[in-house]
Amino acid sequence: MNETVYGFGKPAPQAQKIIGQVQAIDRMIDEDVPCEDIPAQINAAKSAFHGCGKVVLEGHIKHCIRDGIEHGDADKTIESFTKSVGRFSNMG
Repeated sequence: MNETVYGFGKPAPQAQKIIGQVQAIDRMIDEDVPCEDIPAQINAAKSAFHGCGKVVLEGHIKHCIRDGIEHGDADKTIESFTKSVGRFSNMG
């Protein structure tokens, strides 16, 4: 399995969790599960997306931002970091 800058192979375990939860939502809809049960699964998928985002952001900081600070353009690195944090914080 090839390593990525985030330290996990492809597909990432977090992504697999998201895929499984979205498939579960699809099954619930197909199987006419009561509507009030589906939001709990949607919430679980949302939490999994957030967890995956945290892993990606942490990897970005540990690898890309560190490399940019050590070997690159500090202003561009700060801009990249600011953009990443802004996008992550918009995950609601």
